[in-house]
Amino acid sequence: MSPRTTPAAPLRVGLVGAGPWARAMHARVLGSGPETVLSAVWARRTEAAAHLAAAYHARVASSFEELLDLSEAVAFAVPPAVQAELAIRAAAAGKPLLLEKPLGPDLASARRIAEAVAEHGVVTQLVLTKRYHPATREFLRQAEHRTVLGARACYLHGAFVEGDFATPWRLEHGALLDLGPHLIDLLDMAVGPIDSLHSTGDPRRWVELTCEHTNGAVSQASLSGSVRLDSARTRIELFGTQQELVYDTADLDHEECWPILRREFAEAVRSGRSHEIDAQRGLRLQELMSQAATWDPA
Repeated sequence: MSPRTTPAAPLRVGLVGAGPWARAMHARVLGSGPETVLSAVWARRTEAAAHLAAAYHARVASSFEELLDLSEAVAFAVPPAVQAELAIRAAAAGKPLLLEKPLGPDLASARRIAEAVAEHGVVTQLVLTKRYHPATREFLRQAEHRTVLGARACYLHGAFVEGDFATPWRLEHGALLDLGPHLIDLLDMAVGPIDSLHSTGDPRRWVELTCEHTNGAVSQASLSGSVRLDSARTRIELFGTQQELVYDTADLDHEECWPILRREFAEAVRSGRSHEIDAQRGLRLQELMSQAATWDPA
């Protein structure tokens, strides 16, 4: 008779931020277990942190340093510039990091995070939502066995027009920094590594990306968060020597992503090995986006 194994205790994750995305995703997912528990919340607005923490029986940290003391790992749900500053401090404290995209507001800040992660050897995982959905993984699996000559893609919604997600950093930087990581990541994976990327348009309104891939394929992507649609639209069409392969999120339930993301983060932390979607992946996406960021937000 084999001995019984004791289940690992839930990973205690501290959350930085108490805004719309922290409420809609991070706190709800991390606080629902069983692999994780929300240990503490810290935000610059203490009242918001207290309200969010109370819903999940978490502590309210009076400072970022206290959050680190109360947690085994740290998740970020804050603007890129804030994450770029605090993630480095958390890495220096040896804490595994669940990072949002983009890593930072610019390439230099993203590099500083990646350097800090490498220096301190901490586990990281990136919240690229769609990559955790079974349908996305099946699409990428099928794409591996295809010769792709070209691709068309779009990620469109109207969240920047009004509502909770029309936040200052999104209105300043637009769709490239917010939506770009998702679509660029998928094209880089499905078509082949992107060698160069060019853009036209204004990310605050509509931007077109042309990607040249190392295998000779060319893909084009449309990004906007400022158009009125009945629902968000993410679609990728792969064309080549076989029948076209289409990825469309219209019928996907994004709730299927969260248990996978939570479980894989806990597994990564317990194993001491970063997820394949880690800070280095975030840096790669930021390097690609920097090629397209030729406009002046002023």
